Amino acid sequence: MSEVPEELRYTKEHEWIRVEGDSVVIGVTDYAQNALTDVVWVELPEMGAVVGSMDSFASVESVKSVSEIYAPISGEVIEINESLEDSPELINEDPYGEGWICKMSISDNSELASLLDGTTYRGLIEE
Repeated sequence: MSEVPEELRYTKEHEWIRVEGDSVVIGVTDYAQNALTDVVWVELPEMGAVVGSMDSFASVESVKSVSEIYAPISGEVIEINESLEDSPELINEDPYGEGWICKMSISDNSELASLLDGTTYRGLIEE
């Protein structure tokens, strides 16, 4: 059973988002990292990149496949997790902690309402 923290919001594509003031932290869910298996490389988004909601802006490569990472909301990339460049396995080991991918500013707060809550996301992955 995958871990689904209630305080986070989720996309149907298995990204999570944690709101911190006027910015958000983004990563991939426990369910996603488990499906990927061993993560061997992460293409991080560009610092300062302005992305639209659900634009592909990063990717994760595992021993099985390469998966696109989509921006859950519109905004600007304000910080990237450079630790993933040397230790991509952090996504497997701690997807909701040290395995975060980036931080973004929020362009449109109303987009947060379209994200899934923990209960809804749990229902999606249990289907």
